[in-house]
Amino acid sequence: MEVTRLSSAKSVQPLKPAKAVSLDEEPTKASDALPLPLHLTNAVFFTLFFSVVYFLLSRWREKIRTSTPLHVVTFSEIVAILAFFASFIYLLGFFGIDFVQSLVFRPTPDVWISEDEEEENEVLLRKEDARKVPCGQALDCSLPLLPPQAPIVTAQKVFDEKPVTVLTEEDEEIIKAVVAGTTPSYSLESKLGDCKRAAAIRREALQRLTGKSLSGLPLEGLDYESILGQCCEMPVGYVQIPVGIAGPLLLNGKEFSVPMATTEGCLVASTNRGCKAIHLSGGATGILLKDGMTRAPVVRFGTAKRAADLKLYLEDPNSFETLSVVFNRSSRFGRLQSIKCAIAGKNLYMRFTCSTGDAMGMNMVSKGVQNVLDFLQADFPDMDVLGISGNFCSDKKPAAVNWIEGRGKSVVCEAIIKGDVVRKVLKTSVESLVELNMLKNLTGSAMAGALGGFNAHAGNIVSAVFLATGQDPAQNVESSHCITMMEAVNDGKDLHVSVTMPSIEVGTVGGGTQLASQSACLNLLGVKGANKEAPGANSRTLATIVAGAVLAGELSLMSAISAGQLVKSHMKYNRSSKDVSKA
Repeated sequence: MEVTRLSSAKSVQPLKPAKAVSLDEEPTKASDALPLPLHLTNAVFFTLFFSVVYFLLSRWREKIRTSTPLHVVTFSEIVAILAFFASFIYLLGFFGIDFVQSLVFRPTPDVWISEDEEEENEVLLRKEDARKVPCGQALDCSLPLLPPQAPIVTAQKVFDEKPVTVLTEEDEEIIKAVVAGTTPSYSLESKLGDCKRAAAIRREALQRLTGKSLSGLPLEGLDYESILGQCCEMPVGYVQIPVGIAGPLLLNGKEFSVPMATTEGCLVASTNRGCKAIHLSGGATGILLKDGMTRAPVVRFGTAKRAADLKLYLEDPNSFETLSVVFNRSSRFGRLQSIKCAIAGKNLYMRFTCSTGDAMGMNMVSKGVQNVLDFLQADFPDMDVLGISGNFCSDKKPAAVNWIEGRGKSVVCEAIIKGDVVRKVLKTSVESLVELNMLKNLTGSAMAGALGGFNAHAGNIVSAVFLATGQDPAQNVESSHCITMMEAVNDGKDLHVSVTMPSIEVGTVGGGTQLASQSACLNLLGVKGANKEAPGANSRTLATIVAGAVLAGELSLMSAISAGQLVKSHMKYNRSSKDVSKA
């Protein structure tokens, strides 16, 4: 760590190690006292534990059958009981000594900084990090050359933008094992029991394997425990995306400040202008038309007739009640709404639709569908289940079935924009907007053969809100299905604008919604977590907010195109002012 760049009126003494650490001296470990290698000792205790358990259970079962009191024990049983407790105590430490010694002998963070100097140096380092430089200019992305025997440094606090490798001897051994392929990278979390440490070791191993630096990718500042097993596997850091606020959006009589995570210039500003136009005109109205997540398994029979028999059974109203009971066992909130089937030869596709409360609901509906398939197997033993999803759902793909039938939340949002607001705020006219919408969003999209894309840029707003609030970004594909309509009203003086979005897939619980940043954005909108009074109300409100933000974005972008402002604004706000000819 360099300290020569520190700017301070006070002279700064160089950091002196409180205690030198010799690389040749290995710390004494508890496992050194074992007569056998550690892995053999673990195997012995593991075998001993299950052997004595089997022996004791066999003996006690024999006593029960012969009516012998259990407290009457033989010498062999006493030895077995002692062996049981000894092996159990050893195994409590997760294969014993090796795990315990990693905690006991973990180096302390104050080896290189004495206690009386630590606080002063920390303040100076923080001041140095506050220097003003262009965004990203202070990052050094060159990979430092690794010497044949890199010095192993104990933990030290770092407030510089340059990454400093913090390694212990144990970490160095694990990194070498990962690089050599003897330790799988994906197993580090379970092996170490420390998610952040696992990410740091994986990151260093990746840099050594690829020869590429990850110095610009942040590692600090993320709770790696919160993503374990549900958000991301094998993390090495996280990507920073700026979050802007558009609004207030006046929707259904309430004001919402809409968080948008994006790296595209002008997007938040444009949406914000649309929110202003809506607010000055009295606000927008959002209506939820439908709420139901879908999953469509595919099954195969020996003949098309058998597939048709199951189709007729599933679509029979008399069967629906029985199937609903079976389906609803999977969750307190999942409730079967409908089943629609389609046949392709002897293959049957069954599209289940169910309500999912405040969750987006993919896992919920999948569990319910599995229950129904298991139930049907009894009456249709010749049914061959090929997949829990047969793409008739359809998830993360543009599909006409979602455009027509809907998936997730189906919402329509409308507003009447006053003529003077169109002229003064949007800098265009009602007639120009109506004509442009017809020729661009409707006719132009039809000429392109668009599927659900009868809009200007609904996917822009949907993606930005999804990233900010922890939604599945891949579901932007079907969630951005939107048709934008514009019409002159009140004798041509005002503009009626609406967006109809049949498949907005959002939730306020589960997945990425529980992460700290995304949870904060949901809290800003007032829809964090599950609604206890009215289950599902928070996710439905979020869907209407997404549609309202899309309405604002459509209104502003169409106005910019109509007024010829699009290129001008992007050249001003979405391009770097740096002279690349001098780079």
